[in-house]
Amino acid sequence: METQNRHNLPEIIAILTRTPSALDALLRGLPDIWVCRNEGEGTWSAFDIVGHLAFAERTDWMPRVRMTLESSEARSFEPFDRFAQLKASQDRSFEQLLDDFAHLRKENLAALDALNLQPEDLARKGRHPAFGSVTLSELLSTWAVHDLTHLHQLSRVMAHQYRDTVGPWSAYLGVLQCHGHSS
Repeated sequence: METQNRHNLPEIIAILTRTPSALDALLRGLPDIWVCRNEGEGTWSAFDIVGHLAFAERTDWMPRVRMTLESSEARSFEPFDRFAQLKASQDRSFEQLLDDFAHLRKENLAALDALNLQPEDLARKGRHPAFGSVTLSELLSTWAVHDLTHLHQLSRVMAHQYRDTVGPWSAYLGVLQCHGHSS
């Protein structure tokens, strides 16, 4: 299958739309072993991951989309605090985080739709504080892949909780061999 270097907004929205319900279906009502445990010091639990997604939904994606459309490269995006959820989520229940993320994502997708983006908009450039010039197309693609990265991370963190109980099958369970990013 040929890999295409192209941007397809409906494909991106298809992922962004499904992430909240995927998280809800997988996580809501689970015991703490699945929600609150991580892979060790300096790693995130499911609670932390969902908190991170909600925080990013509130402070990162749409503000950067708007800034790209309004001021292009004139101003740099605000740096994103990848660990802010550790403080922002501490007084919330896990169900509140799931609900908050779903609500914020729904609002952001409605706002994105209202922009009625055209191909020339997707080529517009913004300024990332570390990467420099980035296109709106790259930003939107990153939003979807960011979701997928954290869904991958979530499955790895959850599998880690049973790493010592699967016995010899661990050699065949790729999720237990994965050493992806921890945050």
